[in-house]
Amino acid sequence: MEFVLFLITAFITIGAAAAMVLSHNAVHSALWLVLNFFGVAVLYLLLNAPFLAMVQITVYAGAIMVLFLFVIMLLGSEKGEEVNGLPWQTPVALVLGLVLVSIAGYAILGADSPAIAAAPATDTQIGAAEAVANSLFSTYLLPFEITSVLLLVALIGAVVLTIKSREREGART
Repeated sequence: MEFVLFLITAFITIGAAAAMVLSHNAVHSALWLVLNFFGVAVLYLLLNAPFLAMVQITVYAGAIMVLFLFVIMLLGSEKGEEVNGLPWQTPVALVLGLVLVSIAGYAILGADSPAIAAAPATDTQIGAAEAVANSLFSTYLLPFEITSVLLLVALIGAVVLTIKSREREGART
């Protein structure tokens, strides 16, 4: 039963991610992302990590999505604009996508990992708050901080690009 629930949740999560990427409306993309976040939270619950599931819902589906929707509405970019990318982006994206699919296929269909099968059972849950906090603020502190700076830079970049495009539109009229 757990495997069937996993498959259903995985297909919903993958479908929501695909719909998010393919949607031409930024608000619709954000709403598909919310569904994706909830799907990931259910996957965390299936992994017996309730703390991570609740953080996923509270932080990402709650706070981050409110911030994304606020920025989308503030900048007035509900409708996606046609962006002329660089000519090399499409082939590179296709190659990287194929690499990702092949690695995922190898991981799913490949041999069972003896390291995972031989891992000793512990009394603590995988997603227990204390274990997550210890690893987040020791082992993963630098990637955590880099991610926060990257999100901040992306947000500032979006605001700057929108201001410049509005200035160009104002100069034309």
